[in-house]
Amino acid sequence: MTLEEEVVKICQDLIRIPSVNFGEGKGDEKAVAEYVVASLAEVGIPAKIYESAPNRCNVIANIEGSDPSRPGLVVHGHIDVVPANAADWSVDPFAAEIRDGMIWGRGAVDMKNTDAMILAIIRKWARTGYKPPRNIVLAFFADEEAGMTYGSRWMAANHPEVFAGCTEAISEVGGFSVTVGDGKRLYFVEAAQKGIHWMRLTAAGRAGHGSMMNDENALTAISEAVAKIGRFDWPQRYTKTVKVLFERIAHATGKPYNEADLRPLLKEIGPTARMIGATLQNTANPTMLEAGYKANVIPGSATAVIDGRFLPGYEEELNETIRSIIGPYITIETISRDIALEVEFEGDLVEAMCAAITRHDPEGVPVPYLMSGGTDNKALSELGIIGYGFSPLKLPADLDFMALFHGVDERVPISGLEFGVNVLADFLENC
Repeated sequence: MTLEEEVVKICQDLIRIPSVNFGEGKGDEKAVAEYVVASLAEVGIPAKIYESAPNRCNVIANIEGSDPSRPGLVVHGHIDVVPANAADWSVDPFAAEIRDGMIWGRGAVDMKNTDAMILAIIRKWARTGYKPPRNIVLAFFADEEAGMTYGSRWMAANHPEVFAGCTEAISEVGGFSVTVGDGKRLYFVEAAQKGIHWMRLTAAGRAGHGSMMNDENALTAISEAVAKIGRFDWPQRYTKTVKVLFERIAHATGKPYNEADLRPLLKEIGPTARMIGATLQNTANPTMLEAGYKANVIPGSATAVIDGRFLPGYEEELNETIRSIIGPYITIETISRDIALEVEFEGDLVEAMCAAITRHDPEGVPVPYLMSGGTDNKALSELGIIGYGFSPLKLPADLDFMALFHGVDERVPISGLEFGVNVLADFLENC
């Protein structure tokens, strides 16, 4: 079986093992973790499952490099997926059906495709006796889709020893192509991530009968606050990574680069602009409302949940702005908070990524980008490990890739997967 054939098979196998993470501790990665362990054991590589809670499973394996004196590299992926409502899909979300040259199913892009690439490459190495140039720690984490509590956070806190000697890491959502201009392909490598502040707002009021006048209605107060946050026009804030990305977009398309306002260049990157546009500013989106229990009762309190995302260096601006918008009479409780990341797009590891891409697509242009979400690199960063998003895919120009993350009819092009596994292998053999 060729490397390309094997990565397709493994990707289908992984999708067919539901490892759904419903949040609030309700997830089960055990079966897919056991598949990973068996897949590695079949070629003589021992792997260990670390169970952080019943059925919440992480897998660690070590690949010895030819030069163990060099710092190690963590190659990691998560093995949980978000839920899928089968009634909304064109296909069974856990059947891994091949249609229109693509593998369809939950996790096809987030991120069982990358897990499959990693396994296919390592299995090929084991069969041929190949050793990579540096030690590699393989990590397959639980719970990335719900805050990393049972996955990378737990591993970093409870088993940091498994990452000893590692200084760098690679994982998901990077190295994918975006077609711009007259067909030029930019390959977006993740070098920064926004931070997270999920917050619960609570308005207290005067409970009473729904038929009476009440100027202390908690629902009115929370609704007004939520509307103000939802309509707030956040100021543009450009980080170093964002500036480099947009300079390269301008160069590739021949469009003007105006650092005072980068938004005109967003139209050059098609649907990817939805995600990249969110990296030009802080954001705060209302996502949940809760109040009341009966049509004729004014409740004494009302709550809303806000998904706040802050740029590297702008966490305080996010928090202070929310506070000023809602005023002094609504309280803020932090539900979840996580750091922002930004690393330099330079050095030997970055050069190896760029070289691997251009060897397989000589017309491709690697560029750094800031991700609007987050990955397990956040947890590893607290161990001093510098992380990038590098899971290469060469994508059709008309594919709305960003819509596939957590979306209905999630799917990955087989040609992109075959390209990606060869680029990733090239990188790992030359980094």
